[in-house]
Amino acid sequence: MTASKHRYHILFLQVLTACFLAVQVQPAAAARFLGGSSKKRPPSAATQKRQAAPKVKAAKKQVAAKQRQGAKKNKAGRTCRSVPLVHQPRGESAELTAARQFRDSIRAAISRAEAKFAPPTDDSGLQITSKSVIILDARTGESIFAKAADNPRQPASTIKVLTGLIAIKRLEENERVGVSSHAEAMPRSKVYLNSGQSYKANDLINAVLLESANDASVALAEKIAGSEPAFANLMTLHARLWGAENTICRTASGLTADGQQTTARDLAQIFRHAMQDRDFAERMRMTKTVTSDGKLLKNHNKALWQMDGAMGGKTGYTSSARQTYVGQFKRGDDVLVVAIMGSSTMWSDIRRLVDYGFQKKEQLRQLAQLGKSRGAEVR
Repeated sequence: MTASKHRYHILFLQVLTACFLAVQVQPAAAARFLGGSSKKRPPSAATQKRQAAPKVKAAKKQVAAKQRQGAKKNKAGRTCRSVPLVHQPRGESAELTAARQFRDSIRAAISRAEAKFAPPTDDSGLQITSKSVIILDARTGESIFAKAADNPRQPASTIKVLTGLIAIKRLEENERVGVSSHAEAMPRSKVYLNSGQSYKANDLINAVLLESANDASVALAEKIAGSEPAFANLMTLHARLWGAENTICRTASGLTADGQQTTARDLAQIFRHAMQDRDFAERMRMTKTVTSDGKLLKNHNKALWQMDGAMGGKTGYTSSARQTYVGQFKRGDDVLVVAIMGSSTMWSDIRRLVDYGFQKKEQLRQLAQLGKSRGAEVR
């Protein structure tokens, strides 16, 4: 069991114990348990019951005495009465009091859980180095965690998600794509296309999405739009249509260019949309493939064979952008999209964020179920 999973199970047991204390023993014990110092271990439930017994007995005697005497007024005109061990507002039944206390304890437990599981958002934690981060629920689009998610940065090769998806929608798999001298001259990463020759669109799309080939990206762009700048405008338009409002494309490859930008939130939105296309999703799942002329293409996305639940993703790197990544993961019924930008420890960042996202989903689901079942008992 990993350390993060171990911490999660311990915390869940703490939540259950706090709920029990809140309803069955005394709220003060639950408050000390949820908010107390981590240096002093809280007493067990049995110890708390034993310690509370004299107080309960004394409180019952006081209540009985006051009931015999009747309500009295003090000098300030207020009713003098003994303070019960558990405060119960006038006119509120014991069941409603228990339900209110249970609700408050759950809220406190959720706040404590979120504080424990939240990844550090500054350099002092030394757990994630990414400058911009977002975790989205792929089904609803809801943000689960975000750090500077709307700060514009250079996208590097993650923007090839747009290039590949547009090519899938615009070209037939067997359609021939010529290669210009401009495309051939692209720097690495590349698959070393030869100018003057033509290649199948299917092979070039796979080269873009798996091998992150810059030369294949430009060849596809020129085939579809006539020039790379014209295709970049088309990429920007599609990004807007797919919910990425802060993305501006200047190249088909993601190589650093003036005025080019995207955000972690936009990358996640684009990838979430792209993975709804079955052809795109099937290509992103491939760890390797062979082109029609026998060239082996290997996927740069190590998460496919190193991380549980990886469904597909796109890596990127330039000296300006640093390490970037966007990918989708599924565990059980939960599906998440994770996007990071400006990282220097990409794979460890991704692993921590993915584990955190699924732990939080499971944690909130179990707390919600616990609340429903307890609410049904109270009613």
